[in-house]
Amino acid sequence: MSFARWAMVCVPGVLLLGFLAGRSVAAGEDNLWYQALAKPAITPPGWLFPVAWTTLYILLGLALAMILNARGARGRGLAIWLFAAQFVANLIWTPLFFGAHKIDAALVDIIVMVVLGVVTTILFGRIRIQAAWLFVPYLVWISFAGVLTWRIGQMNPTAETLVPRAATSQVIG
Repeated sequence: MSFARWAMVCVPGVLLLGFLAGRSVAAGEDNLWYQALAKPAITPPGWLFPVAWTTLYILLGLALAMILNARGARGRGLAIWLFAAQFVANLIWTPLFFGAHKIDAALVDIIVMVVLGVVTTILFGRIRIQAAWLFVPYLVWISFAGVLTWRIGQMNPTAETLVPRAATSQVIG
């Protein structure tokens, strides 16, 4: 399969999974619990999050397509496995933070995402340097999200009890 074919599968696949995770619970300004939280001054406006995540998921899909297209490359299997592991951690964050209101667990999840993301980036770089560079904006963003999560946790020690947990999915069936 050529890179273009891999990209036509990976980019929509990553976007779809990211969208479904993001819509699994009310998130951002649509979430009453999140609205009730004290947030640090560095919190971006709500409209930026879907724009950033869409862009990042496209970059991740392209990076994965490059690695999948590198048949026979040393370390390819491990790189793909680590990509999948960090991506699963990514998909877990929204329901953990916005749905379960578990700020500490969401912070641990982001730390796992960063660690796995850095290792994935290194392994991708050994196979295709361009794939590693496509991961850099993601690493910057999730590191920033980790700082936001940590500060929100500090500023809201009783956050779990602010508003009842979300019980329904935002995915229209």
